[in-house]
Amino acid sequence: MRQKFLKRNRFLGKSFTEDPLSQVANLFDISVVFIVCLIIALFTAYNLLELLNPKSEFTLVKKTLQGEMEIITKKGIEIKAKKITNKTLTGEGKKLGTAYQLKDGTIIYVPE
Repeated sequence: MRQKFLKRNRFLGKSFTEDPLSQVANLFDISVVFIVCLIIALFTAYNLLELLNPKSEFTLVKKTLQGEMEIITKKGIEIKAKKITNKTLTGEGKKLGTAYQLKDGTIIYVPE
């Protein structure tokens, strides 16, 4: 029975009796390739490929589950994240512009 099995699988180049752990190494390689493909698929699905491009610039406004707002800005390879608070500001300064929220939820900033 064993001879039949080895004869049937001769196209592999060597029999399984030489190194039984070689098949485990192949499974590890396949799992690494699968993980890399999964990461690429997630980046593509969520349109995050811009994060990997060193020449891209964008601004993202994110709202957390607790209701806090965060502005994420990417310019070249530099990424900055700023949290927006509800604290009342005091001090001197001048008004730079006005922000309007449209019915569809987008916010437009109009400088003065």
